[in-house]
Amino acid sequence: MNLQEALEKIQPLNEEAMKSSQAHWDSIAHPLHSLGKLEDMIVQIAGITGTPKVCVKKRVLIPMCADNGVVEEGVTQTGQEITALVAENFLQEKAASSIMCKSVGCDIFPIDVGVARDVRIFNRKIAYGTKNMTKEPAMTREQAIRAIEIGIEAAQMMKEKGYHILATGEMGIGNTTTSSAVAAVLLGKPVEDMTGRGAGLTSEGLVRKINAIKKAIALNNPDRSDAIDVLAKVGGLDIAGMAGVFIGGAALGMPVVMDGFISCVSALIAIKICPQVSDHIIASHVSKEPAAHLILKELGKEAIIHAGMCLGEGTGAVALFPMMDLSCAVYNSMSTFGDINVEQYEELK
Repeated sequence: MNLQEALEKIQPLNEEAMKSSQAHWDSIAHPLHSLGKLEDMIVQIAGITGTPKVCVKKRVLIPMCADNGVVEEGVTQTGQEITALVAENFLQEKAASSIMCKSVGCDIFPIDVGVARDVRIFNRKIAYGTKNMTKEPAMTREQAIRAIEIGIEAAQMMKEKGYHILATGEMGIGNTTTSSAVAAVLLGKPVEDMTGRGAGLTSEGLVRKINAIKKAIALNNPDRSDAIDVLAKVGGLDIAGMAGVFIGGAALGMPVVMDGFISCVSALIAIKICPQVSDHIIASHVSKEPAAHLILKELGKEAIIHAGMCLGEGTGAVALFPMMDLSCAVYNSMSTFGDINVEQYEELK
């Protein structure tokens, strides 16, 4: 399924399923709306999947792995070799996200969409990393679209394997730099407001990072009205791949859990391409990165977890699954007011 085919398949949320889901919540023997966002999340999943019978037992995290040429500018604390190392650690249960996945019963399916060397994970490599965006566009428009389509393909594969829900993650040294660049352009905000220290930059390093982003934007002049142009000029292959997962999930009627800052930027791209994608995205947590709140506000999303996390890899998305299981347990198992012969609560005006 290519990008255009995926966009044509995206449908609005199923209102009947959502009404039935909300009615079921209201019938459960508990104070109305007392589980707050946990209830809203289940209702949203009902709308996405088209049925009030919500099941999220079979889930998978899809980390998109790619390197970024802008690392040459000294914008990171570590070198590109870490991308390859962590990418392979995903399958050896040595990465934080893979350890968390095992703990919460979530599979993991890392994809090499642009790692700077060959790695032993699922290979959909477009290039051995992007170009240095301070000297030229990070990638061509064709490469950006192809990376989006790899994400769509991944969502389709997971649907065919019977997964109920997807989670987005990434691994790519330098990708807070590319994410900050994309966010600054798409939101029309100052680079300083959208840029944080990433994985522990010094104050001097942060200045280099901000200057590199400014230089890349000035040189490449990305078109704010064209999300793919912005992605190609100052983005990354990992960001593009995740954007494709969001689009693919929406096209296939699968909920997609958004991780932190980098994942939010990918979601922003997907929504700029097709606003209806937003309805199919679940926000997991508020990243510690300074721009996270601004992007969530732009997306119209309220995250459930506020824990000061900024690890990436999909860890925030995976952390949502235990809470999702708890809400599903109440939703699917708790007695209704009718079952216990008690008058149902009424919505008070």
